Amino acid sequence: MTKRHGPPAGPSQRMLRVAEEVRHALSAVLARGDFRDPDLAGAHITVTEVRASPDLKHMTAFVSGLGRDVPPEQFAALKRAAPYLRREVAHAVRLRYAPDIHFQPDTALDYAMQINRALKQPVVARDLRPRTDEAEEDRS
Repeated sequence: MTKRHGPPAGPSQRMLRVAEEVRHALSAVLARGDFRDPDLAGAHITVTEVRASPDLKHMTAFVSGLGRDVPPEQFAALKRAAPYLRREVAHAVRLRYAPDIHFQPDTALDYAMQINRALKQPVVARDLRPRTDEAEEDRS
């Protein structure tokens, strides 16, 4: 049996489970919307993913605004509200340490739309079509 050296290949089951619990807790707090900050009043912010550090002391939350980017003033307000959100998450998710929450904009939807546009270009679409006619002519 060989021993593995170095960092693990990916997140552990515990990291994934805790990150998902934090995502649910953050989503619940954001859905409640009881913020003092006027920039967050009525904001529709979705937490799409949370990634945990190996020691579970830092969480990176990827956020989007229901199919669009979060406006800069709301994103700044979200960062200002991080201590409040940390406290709320600490009450909802039982961990030894309350994790620091860092926010990042979620660009996965933008990337998927960019790939979709690229696949619909005529040059790319032509290359993706099945080659039934040419394949049959080559066999004859």
